[in-house]
Amino acid sequence: MGNLNISTVTELSGSRIILEAFLQEGVHTVFGYPGGAIIPIYDALYDYKDQLEHILVRHEQAAVHAAQGLARVSGSVGVVMATSGPGATNLVTGLADALLDNTPIVCITGQVFEHLLGTDAFQEIDVMNVTSPVTKWNYQVTDANELPEVLAKAFYIAKSGRPGPVLIDVTKNAQLQQVSYTGYSPCHSLRSYKPDPVPSMENIEKAAELINNAERPFIIAGQGIMLGKAEKEFVQFAEKSGVPVAWTALGMSAIPTDHPQAVGMVGMHGNYGPNILTNQCDVLIAVGMRFDDRVTGRLDQYAKQAKIIHLDIDKAEINKNVKVDAPVLGNCKETLPLLTSLVRKKEHPDWHQKFKDCLEVESLNLINDELYPTEEEITMGEVIRYLNEITMGKAVIVTDVGQHQMVTCRYSDFKLPRTNITSGGLGTMGFCLPAAIGAAYGERNLPIIAVMGDGGAQMNIQELGTVMQYHPEVKILILNNSYLGMVRQWQELFHEERYSFVDIQSPEFVQVAKGYNIPGKKVTQREELEDALREMLHHKGAFLLEVMTGKKHNVFPMIPQGKSVSEIVLNHKQ
Repeated sequence: MGNLNISTVTELSGSRIILEAFLQEGVHTVFGYPGGAIIPIYDALYDYKDQLEHILVRHEQAAVHAAQGLARVSGSVGVVMATSGPGATNLVTGLADALLDNTPIVCITGQVFEHLLGTDAFQEIDVMNVTSPVTKWNYQVTDANELPEVLAKAFYIAKSGRPGPVLIDVTKNAQLQQVSYTGYSPCHSLRSYKPDPVPSMENIEKAAELINNAERPFIIAGQGIMLGKAEKEFVQFAEKSGVPVAWTALGMSAIPTDHPQAVGMVGMHGNYGPNILTNQCDVLIAVGMRFDDRVTGRLDQYAKQAKIIHLDIDKAEINKNVKVDAPVLGNCKETLPLLTSLVRKKEHPDWHQKFKDCLEVESLNLINDELYPTEEEITMGEVIRYLNEITMGKAVIVTDVGQHQMVTCRYSDFKLPRTNITSGGLGTMGFCLPAAIGAAYGERNLPIIAVMGDGGAQMNIQELGTVMQYHPEVKILILNNSYLGMVRQWQELFHEERYSFVDIQSPEFVQVAKGYNIPGKKVTQREELEDALREMLHHKGAFLLEVMTGKKHNVFPMIPQGKSVSEIVLNHKQ
């Protein structure tokens, strides 16, 4: 079926209007799960098989995570469809994850007939009130005449400004209703919604003056750089200013990790130098990040000596957690070139040397033992080291949540932007596998590696069925330490080793994968590791590799809860 001629007035059902909107918005892939209240849309989808690829996930939460994976690697809007009642409520965790990580998603949910609203009909739930706290915008459609305008708004709101998830709830009568359709017009502005603030040249000039006069300036790169598609502009700014660059977990890959000015990750399990030197810099330049508590540690002891420059698109983030001296509102794709034009070219060699000295301390006390262990047990760090050597930093790495996530973020090499995909703000276990499936549809032509722990692997393990049915090229790497490792680490360090319900038993993952026609292998010895990783990466199609790692390894460095970034510790003894 070809696209409708939008100059022609024709009769269309609400269901077909929705699908036409997807096509006009450039959507190629939809993740969903059918049910009674959304059957009309799925019936219409039968005629769009050659234009829209629908991926039948095994749980609605996974549909949102898959849409997130696609959106994060491609920069486009992810699309989800689900039915009413439990179908809609199953979306909530994914929506919350997308909201906190600013991922553009449009979800279409079916709803009972309009005359049944409020009657506690079968599979009726108040989706508007349920999803309002976890969406950027939500709206219920009861008349198909509204659909073209509402859908155009939905895509515009989801992807503009600070992106986020949007949910449109469509009653069954509106899906079936035949209305006159004159075409679809994408939305480019809304009267009451101003997503892109006009930059203040006065503030940009103030920021440039602070940078030009600084002796110890320090950049923290956040995900806003990639959301604004400003990676090129950011690197140009960094290189001209000569300032050391660190990143948040979500800001990783905004600049190549091997860039001469790259100094590592900030935050609770970030690198030693970027954390302690945060409290020694004289100007802190935060680009597209929100001063999350896992980054700042104790706020009353965070960068108090420094002048703070904050580039952000969302006014609500300015002065929310950290008092800012020079706020630069706007899309960093626009504001960074303006700032770059005003900063003087510098190199700051003595300041860079301090970061190098800190890295040497961290390497001697921690990194070398993590990447090149001499003990018998395999470490998560050495697994990531081998991945780096094989992929050369050119792969999409999707992680779940826990110790493996922090190790992977700490040690992975990233040469390309939008290749580090993880659940940051919400920390959703079970995120990884469906997000990796979605990333496989992001058209990046890169290996997709899903790194997860044995706990998170079991939270959405049913999505192996999605892999079996659609054959995405996903490499599943389970780092199995036979514990809920991050919780166990906290119980060891802060709760007197009272290990309460963290000793998790797992199935034979390779056998489970075999049941889904996915080949796999289990590694227990270091001598097998490199060859097994190469086999996984070179295998055509999906592959599951389980690696047994040390049961009681901890992730360091660590900023203990309630401590400042200056109090980061390198090992258990400290």
